[in-house]
Formats: sequence, structure tokens, C-alpha cells
Amino acid sequence: MKKKNASLIAGILCLAVAAAWHSLDVKTGIQATGASWQMGQYLLLSALVAALAAVCGYFLLEKNIPWSFPKLAVLMAGGLGVLYLFVLPPLSAPDEISHYVSAYRLSSQLIGQPQRDRYGRVLLRAQDAWVEDLDGDFIYEPDEDGNLQVTEESHEQAVKLGETLDESTYELFHALGINGQYAPERTDEIQAQGAYVSSTSPPVTTTPLAYVPQAIGISAARLLGLNTVCLLYFGRLCNLLFFIGMLYLAVKRIPFGKEVLLGVALLPMTLHLAASFSYDVMILGCMFLLTAVCLDLAFEAERVRIRDVVLLAVLAAVAGPCKMVYAPMLGLCLLVPVRKFGGARNWFVSAFVVAGAWAVSMYLVNSQVITTYATATEADSYVAWAEEAGFSMNLLIHNPVLLVRMFYQTLVWNAKDMHITMIGGWLGNLDQVLDVPYLVVWILTLCLIGLALKIPAEQIRMNLRQRFWVGVLAAACAGLTMLSMLIAWTPLSSRVILGVQGRYFLPFLPVLLLALKNHTVVLTKDKNRSILYLMCCLNGYALVRLFSIVCIRL
Repeated sequence: MKKKNASLIAGILCLAVAAAWHSLDVKTGIQATGASWQMGQYLLLSALVAALAAVCGYFLLEKNIPWSFPKLAVLMAGGLGVLYLFVLPPLSAPDEISHYVSAYRLSSQLIGQPQRDRYGRVLLRAQDAWVEDLDGDFIYEPDEDGNLQVTEESHEQAVKLGETLDESTYELFHALGINGQYAPERTDEIQAQGAYVSSTSPPVTTTPLAYVPQAIGISAARLLGLNTVCLLYFGRLCNLLFFIGMLYLAVKRIPFGKEVLLGVALLPMTLHLAASFSYDVMILGCMFLLTAVCLDLAFEAERVRIRDVVLLAVLAAVAGPCKMVYAPMLGLCLLVPVRKFGGARNWFVSAFVVAGAWAVSMYLVNSQVITTYATATEADSYVAWAEEAGFSMNLLIHNPVLLVRMFYQTLVWNAKDMHITMIGGWLGNLDQVLDVPYLVVWILTLCLIGLALKIPAEQIRMNLRQRFWVGVLAAACAGLTMLSMLIAWTPLSSRVILGVQGRYFLPFLPVLLLALKNHTVVLTKDKNRSILYLMCCLNGYALVRLFSIVCIRL
């Protein structure tokens, strides 16, 4: 008991020291800007971080706790997620502006408001248009329907909210609060010209189901007549709540490796995405739950029920169109013995339902994209951002050595960057200034490995053949991810595949870690709860550090 108390107190003391150290950075920023309120918010953040660590530490280190492990997962991921929600404010996550616009479009559909203009651009309320034009550079022209269009010349020079996260971003959200309006005179001028403004950010081409949680939050804010700040936070909060709900179901359902699943959910990158508008939340939630259901059916459940098949089909149909590169994850279903289906006939019917749900959803949402990439020739391949020719499937099929070389060079030269962006060493819009020290990234990595190792008296449920199969599926997902970025994002002049981020590996990371469990490397004691407490404290350190960095980034 004394040892547990010592660990708990040591974690809180370390957080206190870190908070005191980084308060000097906050003070430096205040001296330059005069924004004394930031110190108050920083102290509040530090207190909340310490309080959350104390509560989580108590429940983790005290074995006779009244809470179940799924509830503990909600407490830890939910508490930390809310803090990330505010420390890294709206539209600062990777590609978040496009996800926000996509959710906004669905919100308009839900509440019966115009969604698009005649050119296919998403329509925003005039009072919300400023998030794409912080400097007020946009010049508007009404179209034939009375909606305001941004001229191409002014669009190119606009500054978007969250594009670069610095002290002025905190200052902006503080000034607006829950009632304020950004540049009210300009907003009134825009509203006088038209009720809706066409967004300059393209929405994401995917299933609208990926944005249901965010759209519900946005819709609630719009129906209540709240300002843009509330709208942004409502959308993000609903997405976070969805993630927490899916994590709860997954941790509750998975028959073993609950700590591993929670460990992946507690990575800074996972929490940052969970508290954003990103559709990665839908992917992560669905893949976590799919993993849990498949492992439960394979190793715990006595038989496969109809509702299990329906659930797997729904998860496949929802997550599949978001990123088709995770299709190999459906192969986890093959871990389930045929006898649990009640015979080969039922197995074939179930397989047809699940695979069919995925195939139909893919056809409805992504058929045009698949056809374009599959039939593109060298002459058709073009990478717009680089203004260069790109790789095509035809080129790669006829030159497999080139494909192997690109994969090899990417893994050798960019492995560190992929590692950092998987754990969360660079946060915000993968901003290398908003960093978590690489030492902390490695500690978090070792925490995941520690959670995956066998503990005394633990039974290893997966045999060697099953672990190998999981490895094949994970490698297939990683390979398809790299291939997709090679075709869609990499110009021919590049010697590595561009755009491959470690966060793309998070959906299959839990099951891959579980496949590493073996009889060769065994922990002498069960340290899983201590490891989770350490991860909680490291997230606390990341939060206070990030806040201080933003404050001195003038």
C-alpha cells in the first residue's frame, strides 16, 4: 500500500514540477503580450491535470476499486480528451478545416438548411465565414442564387483559423467567449449581402455517416442560435463523446488486452484526434470495436449470434468508405471458428453479409475514386499540390522494382517521422513546434510494449498461426496505406512516399500489439495499471507543455 501511495504521489509531484517549470514560459509570453488571463488558465489547467492524475491513479493503483475497467477507460480517455479539446483549440488538428466543412454540410441537411451552392461548394452561415478568413482579405461576389462567392484572387491570401496555432489563437477564443462575434462590423456587412457564404475549403469525399456526431453538435449550436465558438466546440465535443462511447463498448467487449486497447486510446495523437472534427474518430471507434467483437467471438463467446453478424456488417459499412485501406481488418473475422456459426452454411451466409455490406458501401461512396485510380495511366496521373506528374497503378504494375524501392526508401528514411506522428510527438496540424519531446514519445512506446507483454499466470489466447495472420493483416493495412499515398500524393520526382503519417496505423495497432504477446518475454510482475498511470501523467505533462508553447509562440 505504501509503495502504491508513493507511486501516486511521485506522479503528481512530477506533474507539479513540470507545471512550475513551464509556467516560466507562460510568464514570458504574458510579458510580451500583456495577456495576464493566460496565467489563470494555465494554473487551472495544471490543477485539472493534477486532479485527474490523482483520481485515475487512485483507481488504477488501488486494486479494490469499485469501478469496472470500461468505466475507468471512460474516466481516463474522457478526462484527458476534454483537456486536449481546449489546449489544442478548434481547426488545429490535421486537415480539420475540411472535416469541419464536411460536418457543417451534413448539419445543414439535418436541420433543413441549404447545403451547397450551384457550384458544389458548402454553404456556411455568414457569421461563421470568418474561420476561413482571419485577416478579412476575402472579397465577396453574389452568385445567381444570392449566395456569396469568394473571388479567386482574395482566396489565395486568406489565413484560416487553426492553420498555425499560436498565442493569438488563445487570445481570439478568450475574447469571443460564448457570446462574442468575430469582427462584428464585417460580419454585418457580409450578412447584408447574403445569408450564406460559400466555403473555400473542399469537403471530404466519403460517407456522411463519418460526420454524424460532429454534425449533431453543430446542429444543436445552430438551432440554439449560438456563436461560432460554441458551434466549433459543440461539434468537437460530440465527436469526443462518440469516441468515448465506442471505446467503452470495445474495452467492455474485448476478452483480453483491455489495457492494450486503452493504452492506444491514451496516446496523445489518439486523444488529439478524438477531440477534433476528424473522421478518424469514426474509423478508430469502428476498428476498435470490430477488433473487440472479432476477438470475443474467436476466443470467448460460445457461438456467433445474428446480432453479432449485423454489428460487424454495420461497422464494415460505416468504416469501409472512410478509408478503404483498412479493408484487411475484416480478415479478423476469419479468426472465428466455423463451428461457432453453427456450420459451414451459416459461416458463408455471415461472411457474405459482412463482406457484402463493405462492398456495397464502398461502391456507393468510392466507386468513382477507385475507377479513376485503377484505370489511370501515366498521362492521367497528376499531383496537383506539386504540379507534377504522379505514379499510376499501371506504372507500378509494370515496374514492381520501383514499387519495392519506394517502399524500402520510405521505411528507411521516414521511419522516425512515422513513429513520431503515430504516438503524437507533433500535434496540432503536425506542427513540429507543438511537440512532445522524443524521449516522451519513446517512453509512451515502451509503455505500449509493456502492456502487450505477458504477465505471470496470464494465458496466451492466440496461437502462432493466429498471431501470424494478424501480422499479415496489419502489414496489408500498412502497405495499402503507403500505396494509396504513393498514387494520390507523391510526385514522380520524389524518392520516398510522401504524406504517410503514423496516425494512419492507429486503427490496427491494438490487435498488432496483442499479437506480440508470447512466452519468451514475460514480465515478472503485473505492472499494467502502473503503466497506464504513467501514460496518464505523461499526457498531463504534454498538455501543460503544449499550452506554454502556444503562449510564447507570438
